[in-house]
Amino acid sequence: MQYRRDKKGNELSVLGYGCMRFTRKGGSIDIEKAERELMYAIENGVNYLDTAYIYPGSEAAVGEILYKNKCRRNVFLATKLPHYMIKSMEGVEKTFQEELRRLKTDYIDYYLMHMLTDTDTWKKLKKMGIEEWIAEKKKSGAIRNIGFSYHGHTAMFQQLIDVYDWDFCQIQYNYMDEHSQAGREGLHYAAKKGIPVIIMEPLRGGRLVNLLPKSAKQLFEQDSLHRTPAELAFRWLYNQPEVTCVLSGMNSIEMIKENIKTAEKAVCGHFSAEDEALVGRVKEEIQKSVKVACTGCGYCMPCPKGVDIPVTFRCYNEMYSESKSGARKEYLQCTAFRKNQSSASMCIGCGKCETHCPQQIEIRKELKRAVKELETLPYKAAAKAIALFRLW
Repeated sequence: MQYRRDKKGNELSVLGYGCMRFTRKGGSIDIEKAERELMYAIENGVNYLDTAYIYPGSEAAVGEILYKNKCRRNVFLATKLPHYMIKSMEGVEKTFQEELRRLKTDYIDYYLMHMLTDTDTWKKLKKMGIEEWIAEKKKSGAIRNIGFSYHGHTAMFQQLIDVYDWDFCQIQYNYMDEHSQAGREGLHYAAKKGIPVIIMEPLRGGRLVNLLPKSAKQLFEQDSLHRTPAELAFRWLYNQPEVTCVLSGMNSIEMIKENIKTAEKAVCGHFSAEDEALVGRVKEEIQKSVKVACTGCGYCMPCPKGVDIPVTFRCYNEMYSESKSGARKEYLQCTAFRKNQSSASMCIGCGKCETHCPQQIEIRKELKRAVKELETLPYKAAAKAIALFRLW
């Protein structure tokens, strides 16, 4: 296993264990199977475990496994505060104590503000007293490192990096999101400020393996070097020194073995010209199903009404290149969960965005098409419920 250092010199395994996708059995986590898999990973060098308050049963399962096997001190444990569900510091403390009980521990190594979407949300948390609370927890040792996870565009990510002295951050990043979400630019921005970056969705929830177009799958079948889709995606990330740790939601021994094998050779500079060429060809095949030729550059932003245009087009494209349900879920996360919602239906057709678009996209027309596909009745109901909850 290869390891990379964080700000404090801790050595994190380049492969982290994402604990959201444990196998479920009868509606609950199959704890025996999860234990076999998680312990195999730990025994083979994986030392960064990521869970969250809102992952059903995950914190409790991780806590039980670590306690039973007496290995809590052998790993770095990361979990997340669901700030969007909490209205007071009393609620923050209550939630944190519940997480400690679930995880059967008295400290969290890496604690994240879960889905911190914009600076307005952080300002609201500051007003509540979150900075003082963090300071007290760090002083007592209950929290060792504080960070945030992020879904959204590059500019907002950079602003969030600058609003607080973070110990680390977590972003969605893979070869298809190289220039969307926080992207390569955001990754480098954080790294230049000395902030370790944890990578989530390296395979876009498995879509860069299981939902590749037939033509892309054929490229791997014909590959003389026998590279697999997962191996190529992970190696593309490990080749970048700014990447500290890559999370994988592993739920089979075979998957864990393959990912560990890849991680054992994870040194910067190992990615060859042949590897780059294969990534390029795979991306071309995926992009053939793209609906809107948006590069995510963000020149169309800010929208006077707050529409997140790059996010809308990214999710709209993902509906046809990958999965409709996955794209709609991501769209909900990136638009409705923000303090100020950024849905495409808020567009008033002013056309300001089109005057700045280097791709000369008919943005207003494409937004209307995207709204029909993305803002279905379930989306509208969820967005309304989220807004009402915030108001309450």
